[in-house]
Amino acid sequence: MADADAAKMRQLLEGMRAAFFRGDNAMEYARSFLGRDDNLLIATQIAYDLQAGSYVKLARANPEGKARWVSQIADLLSPHLQESGGSVLEVGVGEATTLSGVLAHLSLPQISAFGFDISWSRCAHGLGWLKQMGQCAELFVADLFHIPLADSSIDIVYTSHSLEPNGGRELEAIRELLRVARRFVVLIEPIYELGSAAAQARMRSHGYVRNLKKSAEDLGCVILDYRLLDYCFNPLNPSGVLLLEKLHEQNPSQTVWRCPLTHAPLDFIEGVFAARETGLIYPIVGGIPLLCRNNAILASSYGTKISES
Repeated sequence: MADADAAKMRQLLEGMRAAFFRGDNAMEYARSFLGRDDNLLIATQIAYDLQAGSYVKLARANPEGKARWVSQIADLLSPHLQESGGSVLEVGVGEATTLSGVLAHLSLPQISAFGFDISWSRCAHGLGWLKQMGQCAELFVADLFHIPLADSSIDIVYTSHSLEPNGGRELEAIRELLRVARRFVVLIEPIYELGSAAAQARMRSHGYVRNLKKSAEDLGCVILDYRLLDYCFNPLNPSGVLLLEKLHEQNPSQTVWRCPLTHAPLDFIEGVFAARETGLIYPIVGGIPLLCRNNAILASSYGTKISES
């Protein structure tokens, strides 16, 4: 990174932190500072990290609302899982409050749960929440446009307002979720086209996603459900469902993890995730794998015996 870029990044980080602690909208500050109408990934990462802990507080403060929210999602997922269980991935898992509730409502005998977020701090709060609930899931840091999972490796991939800030990248996001899903993708997102005029104005001002249904159609998806949900937290951010089925059910992948940079298989070796084919490793911090492309470390000799000379 050039010195000028590093200086701008420092200013962005400091400015967003100051805005957040003043009680202002940190993402609005970032868009103004960067002179952009959309939400840059690094700005989203900073904003989510600053908000870490807030979703656990909300879940505790509004247990009835949380129960209604997660039961809706579980009802959407359960018809498409085998009675014996299966695997689910929540994209943008945040602090795992939604994932935890969904797992509790599914009550399947064997289910493998995965979740990732762009923020390490949110994942850390999520691990704590899951532990309190007596549940287990694989949480990791990742970028939704470069998911470190193999093709067709997860039965159902779902979102819960995690595509929301990525206006303009709808096609790219849905394509990546379909790649990872074996059978279904369930998008629980604000549906711009079904919202009121006031809701649409708000979504435009925040750079939220639009044209999700058209993007799915352009990708050749089979659309099984498309509507607003009965319950949402904010009427000006109307939650809807877009349920997508892959045209051809895929055979289970022989591997789950893959390098987000080279797409080589990833293995857990001596406390890190390693791509043996390329010599890249990805660190694990506080029990949370860091699996973004910029987390890659070139360390071909890691895990081998190095003789002293």
